[in-house]
Amino acid sequence: MTYSVPNPEDFEHSIDGKKTHLLILKNRSGMQVALTDYGARIVSILVPDKFGELRDVVLGFDSIQGYLKADEQYHGATIGRYGNRIAEGKFSLGEEIYTLAQNNGDNSLHGGPTGFHNRVWDRRVSFGNKVDFYYVSADGEEGFPGTLKVHVSYELTEENALKISYHAETDKTTVVNLTNHAYFNLNGEGHSDILQHFVHIPSDDFIAINDKQIPLGQLFPVDATAFDFREPKKIVTDILNEDEQLTFGNGYDHTFVNNQPASIPAATAFSAASGIQLDVLTTEPGVQFYTGNFLTGNDTGKSGGKYHSRTAFCFETQHYPDSPNHPQFPSTVLAPGEHLESETTYRFKIKKEI
Repeated sequence: MTYSVPNPEDFEHSIDGKKTHLLILKNRSGMQVALTDYGARIVSILVPDKFGELRDVVLGFDSIQGYLKADEQYHGATIGRYGNRIAEGKFSLGEEIYTLAQNNGDNSLHGGPTGFHNRVWDRRVSFGNKVDFYYVSADGEEGFPGTLKVHVSYELTEENALKISYHAETDKTTVVNLTNHAYFNLNGEGHSDILQHFVHIPSDDFIAINDKQIPLGQLFPVDATAFDFREPKKIVTDILNEDEQLTFGNGYDHTFVNNQPASIPAATAFSAASGIQLDVLTTEPGVQFYTGNFLTGNDTGKSGGKYHSRTAFCFETQHYPDSPNHPQFPSTVLAPGEHLESETTYRFKIKKEI
């Protein structure tokens, strides 16, 4: 299968009076990253495989219309104001209770139905290897307090790494949890499921959830569970186990506690078929490992393949779900005068075997 970046002309559109575009970054190793200002999102990542051919390892669509009509709205997008779930769409700051849209059963998910993934961001391109996206979220947008100024940059390095930097500041105390929702398949998007991928997550603990996928409020050891990825193993190894947590998530859809410094991968995936390894390095305290359990097969991707359940995985670097309602979790509160700074790097390399 031959992969290429989409045609930029197919991303020229107008949404709510703002024009959308496709922006392409390249390095001297041949890696290419396509981004759009609709949702400040990753559209494609082409990386060399063990045969020297380029594979597109991120799910997505070949036109802006594909994103507007998609069954899955989050492909590659910047997620905010709050990535993951907030129970019953409610949280409090001091004496004030805030109510959000419930777009995931009783929960608020990924900032609500018109979160950052559905906004057209302003943009600036620098030297062909970096794009900066900017968005101002108004006070009260989706129920969140404070005018929030957000800056997300994508930088492609010569070492085949995509560095994502987040910055935010507010004029009123609020909660913020930013992440990226890229769906990865290291065999190539639309090519196969991801069950034979090896995954390594050097975490001793994960966040257990209830049947509504809300944290129980404490850390659970991975030892002797299906959630032990401290040694690399194939996703298929335990995903079908009769485990209550896997039932609640319909597979893996859980946050793993990250205690690694930002110079050491918090999560790694590897495909023996392509030889491509993905390392994820981050300053965030958690990594949500999601195995695409709720992909429906209704979406057709860039190369013509259907996106069925478990045809991709996500490593969403973030704070814990529902943190505003769990004071024992790392805080997601941002006050005026403070600056949210966060970095995540997706680093690709060729490896012969695990």
